[in-house]
Amino acid sequence: MAHALSTSSRAAEPRWLHTGAEAYRRMLPALAEASASVRFEFYIYRADETGNRFRTALVAAAARGVKVRLLLDAFGANPLPGDYWDELKKNGGEVHLFNPFTFRLFAFRNHRKLLLVDDKVAFIGGYNIADEYSGDGVKQGWRDLGMELTNRAALHQLAEAFDDMFAHADVSHRALRRMRRSWAPHAATGPVLLSGPRLGRNPFRSNLFTVLRRAKRVQIVSGYFLPSLRLRQALRRVVRRGGTVELLLAGLSDVPLAQLAGRARYGGLLRAGVKIFEYQPQILHAKLAIIDDAVFAGSSNLDTRSFGINYEVMVRFDAPSLAEAGRKMFAVDVANSTEVTLADWKKDQTWLTRLRGMWAGFLLTKFDPWLAHRQLRSMS
Repeated sequence: MAHALSTSSRAAEPRWLHTGAEAYRRMLPALAEASASVRFEFYIYRADETGNRFRTALVAAAARGVKVRLLLDAFGANPLPGDYWDELKKNGGEVHLFNPFTFRLFAFRNHRKLLLVDDKVAFIGGYNIADEYSGDGVKQGWRDLGMELTNRAALHQLAEAFDDMFAHADVSHRALRRMRRSWAPHAATGPVLLSGPRLGRNPFRSNLFTVLRRAKRVQIVSGYFLPSLRLRQALRRVVRRGGTVELLLAGLSDVPLAQLAGRARYGGLLRAGVKIFEYQPQILHAKLAIIDDAVFAGSSNLDTRSFGINYEVMVRFDAPSLAEAGRKMFAVDVANSTEVTLADWKKDQTWLTRLRGMWAGFLLTKFDPWLAHRQLRSMS
C-alpha cells in the first residue's frame, strides 16, 4: 500500500505535527516517495544521527532523478564538514548557503524551516534538522511543533518564496529588492506570511495585531518571547475587554540572555491579568498563536529579531477545528508547566536581576537591530 502522503484524497486543512519526532516520521517517508522535486530549507542542520538520516534520504532522491535543492543558513549549518554534501552533489543535487558568513554581513539570517515535496505536500514549523528536535518534548528532545500542508495556495507561495531565496542566497541586496517585488503579489492570495529585512511590513506582525484588536481568547506559545511595548499593550487590552490571554513560555532555554530579557517584561502583563506559564520538562522551541479561530504557526518567534531582522515563514489559517485541536495541544503543554504569578515574579526580580534584564533587553531590542540595519545599509 502506498504511503498516505501519496494518495489523491489529501484534505486541504493542515495536519498538526505535535512534536519534532512526529514531523520527522512524516518528512522522511515523503522524501522516500519524492518523484519530481524537493525543496529543503532550514536554519540549523547538524551532522548527527538525524542529519545523516535526512542526508541519506536526500541522496537517494537525487539518485532517482528527483530535482533536489537545499538552502541552508551559512551560520546555522556552519559545523558541517566541508565534504558533507559531496555525494548529493555527485547525484545532481544542489546546495546553497544563505548569506555566507562574514564579519561585515553576519547579523541577519534565514530562520525559515521548510520541506516541500513534488509541489504536493509541505512541512513547516519550529524544528530544525538535529537530534535535539527528534524527541517528544517531555522525556526527550526539545518541545517543538509544526504543520503538514497540502493547501494549494500555500504550496504555490512556498515554492515561489523558496525559488527566489535559493536563487539569491549569496545575498545581493539588489536581488533582495527584487524578491520583495516578487513576493508581494502572493501575500494576498494565500495563507503564507513571508517576512524579512527590507521586505516591507512584517505580515505576521500585522496579522497578529489585526486579530488581537477584537480577540476574546488568546493562547500563544513562544520559545523566545521578547514582546515590544505595542504587543504587550495589545495583549493587555484583550484582558481589559473581558477576554483571556494565556502565554506558554520557556522555563528552560538555550538562550539565557533572551529569557532574562523576556522575563523582565512579565510584570505589566501579569498585573493586567495575563496568565503566564513556563514549560518545565525540556527546552521550549515551538512557535504558535491561537487567537479565537485564527491559527498561526511556523518559524517566527515573538521577538525583535524575528519581527525585523531574520527571514521567517508563518502560515495563518482561520479554521475552528484546527484551532480546537491546537488548544488541546496547548492544554497538554500547560499541564507540564508552572504558572508564574505576580508574587513569584516580584520575588525573583532582585536589583541584580532587574539590571541584567535591562542590559539583556538593550542588547536584543536596541543594539542587535541597530547593528543589523547598519549592515543592510552598507549593502545599498
